Formats: sequence, structure tokens, C-alpha cells
Amino acid sequence: MTRASRPSARATDDLIRAARSARRRAYAPYSGFHVGAAVLTGSGAVASGCNVENASFGLSICAERAAVHLAIAEGHRRLLAVAVSSGPAEATPCGACRQVLAEFGVRTVIIDRPRGDPLVFDLADLLAHPFAGTRLRRRS
Repeated sequence: MTRASRPSARATDDLIRAARSARRRAYAPYSGFHVGAAVLTGSGAVASGCNVENASFGLSICAERAAVHLAIAEGHRRLLAVAVSSGPAEATPCGACRQVLAEFGVRTVIIDRPRGDPLVFDLADLLAHPFAGTRLRRRS
């Protein structure tokens, strides 16, 4: 992905603000690790989500997937970028989230940092070979 196809500085700032706001709503009583995420849709809308932990850990959901699921529930299918804000330390999306982001076309991953400029990655650098739905279709 070229730098030109990344979100503008203003869009990046808006995504980070939305991710930070979502992080404040996270439910993380077990890990204490609060995460918020915001996705930018192809139409310019922003959907955000936070991590929600559960005592049965496998039932927890990451902020990135919560944001994607909200965007999909709102009718969006094309997603361009995600911003992630976490604490007490910065983190990139987990493998499951990377796969979900790839499913809907996210190309840019923005990591909020408490000090300094955000880190910006191409999703392809974080998930080099995603499992693609085309592998599930029968060949005629």
C-alpha cells in the first residue's frame, strides 16, 4: 500500500480519538488491559468498539472485532483502516483480529501511542498470507 492510499492526517486523528473514547468504555476486569478500536469505512463513517472480557476467557471479544462487527451491522462492507488505542501498553491487533480485518479489506493499521506519533502499518505486513474466502468456493 502506498502512503497516498492511507487515511489523511485528519482522518487518522479522528480515528485515534474514537479509539481512545472506546478504550475508556472497555470492560477488562481480569486483565486490566483496556483496548479501543475504530474502523474507517469506505463511505467515510467511523465505527468503534472496545474489548469486553468474560470470566470464561474464550467468550471475550477484542476491540477490533467489536468495531468491525458494529460497522457490518450498520451496513458497511468495505473497511479501509483501523486505529487501536490500548493501555497500559500499546499493542497491535491479535492474529484473529488481523484475519477479520483482512476479510473486510482493511489495509492500514494505526497504533495510538501515549507519547510520540502513532505507528502506522500496512495490514499485509502484519498478516502476510490471510486465509481468503476464495479458498472456500467450489471450482466449476
